[in-house]
Amino acid sequence: MTESPRPFDMVIVGAGFAGMYMLHRARGMGLDALVIEAGTGVGGTWFWNRYPGARCDVESMEYSYSFDDDLQQEWEWSERYAGQPEILRYAEHVADRFDLRSGIRFDTRVTAAHWDEGAGRWTVRADAGDAVSAQHLVMATGCLSAAMTPAIPGAERFAGDTFHTGRWPHEGVDLTGRRVGVIGTGSSGIQSIPVIAEEASELVVFQRTPAYTVPARNGPLDPAEAEAIKADYGKLRAADRLMPTAFGSRVPRRDEGALQADDDDRLAEYEARWDRGGFTFLGSFNDLLLDPAANETAAEFVRGKIRGVVQDPEVAERLAPSQVIGCKRLCIDTGYYETFNRPHVSLVDLRETPIEGITPTGIGTTAGHHDLDAIVFATGFDAMTGALARIDIRGRDGVALRDAWAAGPHTYLGLGVSGFPNLFTITGPGSPSVLTNMIVSIEHHVDWISDCVAHLRAHGHRTIEATFDAQEEWVDFVNSVAGLTLFPTCNSWYLGANVPGKTRVFMPLPGFPTYAETCAQVAADGYRGFALG
Repeated sequence: MTESPRPFDMVIVGAGFAGMYMLHRARGMGLDALVIEAGTGVGGTWFWNRYPGARCDVESMEYSYSFDDDLQQEWEWSERYAGQPEILRYAEHVADRFDLRSGIRFDTRVTAAHWDEGAGRWTVRADAGDAVSAQHLVMATGCLSAAMTPAIPGAERFAGDTFHTGRWPHEGVDLTGRRVGVIGTGSSGIQSIPVIAEEASELVVFQRTPAYTVPARNGPLDPAEAEAIKADYGKLRAADRLMPTAFGSRVPRRDEGALQADDDDRLAEYEARWDRGGFTFLGSFNDLLLDPAANETAAEFVRGKIRGVVQDPEVAERLAPSQVIGCKRLCIDTGYYETFNRPHVSLVDLRETPIEGITPTGIGTTAGHHDLDAIVFATGFDAMTGALARIDIRGRDGVALRDAWAAGPHTYLGLGVSGFPNLFTITGPGSPSVLTNMIVSIEHHVDWISDCVAHLRAHGHRTIEATFDAQEEWVDFVNSVAGLTLFPTCNSWYLGANVPGKTRVFMPLPGFPTYAETCAQVAADGYRGFALG
């Protein structure tokens, strides 16, 4: 970037799967586009999250691009659930195959984006102080990219090493023979704890709220299975887009309520899905996220599995969640509960004995002190809005996006924000995003944005902006849909409950197919709910 803002048709922030595909589509439309990426390479979440055991929780044959058939035919996945290194290699392959790196400015962090009313353009500034100008600004910053580290007294005095799973050193970390403390038992904690336990001489897990996790049953991908899918890949992709989560169509949800089935039939369904592994467990019956009594049958089944695996009854009860299963993101694991049978692994229940502070030599709780050589923060992210809030985005009249969203994020379709013309948020709050296969949601949004920009250019429009009324009606709709489910019943990152001071609003919209139909109808109606100028 130069000292005087160079004009672009489109500036895209982030070079993960969303930013890369947006660049590809923009180029195909003949747009002069630039991607700005804080990291030194592509991959987004898979560039940053290199912690031990990092792995996708959507099956590999579904967690991949569908926009190019040659691409999906030529790439060979090695495992049912791909690990971070393989997914990053895939992202790098895509970048090279479509010559995307030439349109990406790496190692550059966007600090501000201000709307210039007179010019009808965005001025985008980077950490080096330089700037570019864009007619359209696309935020491809990711839903889980703003790492959260809790403010624990004394953390700066710890003499050992500290790590965050979301910012793991790229050169790796050798924890062999070290005393390690892991704070957090969400997805990254559940994936990393069994791997860290293989190396550490002592592992102390600090748990605030136990999470539900089901076995992944991961293993090498059967070449015959991959070949069968590739023979009619389009059929799988189309079927997945009809699923509420945009994946999992090969094991569809049972169209029956849990309490309609008799006890033996219900148990057999849970056992079958437990044995298969993965997210399809929540598809055992059609009312698990709607009816508390139905949900409790699934929850108790998982608690029973925990008690059956963990040998110490007290530890098993501490690991057994009490909240609704699925109101927090379900985790999938490889050997998580078994890890607590190892003699050098211990569990600290922070609800019983909270952390008082971090000392130079470890972590102190109300029950005593744990001497540690390294601390791993598996404490998650400021989800969906965090990356956007960390950039000084200002729309009409200089209004900051973080101020406009002080009472919770308000968008129209999760794509546009009233008062912020020509700003698009890929998989933004108010869209299905994190409740789905993210690559499907990403492709859907990028295609919608591309068609929208093409429409503007074809009809001589310079700007597009969500109207306030359409935005507020959409927020009410998202809240009403969420209210029909059990999602809002517990304190989860879906609500922003893991971020101190963040307004608690359920941010994603359940149900991909209906959402996709709505977006298509909005476009067919001449971008109803948007003001075109």
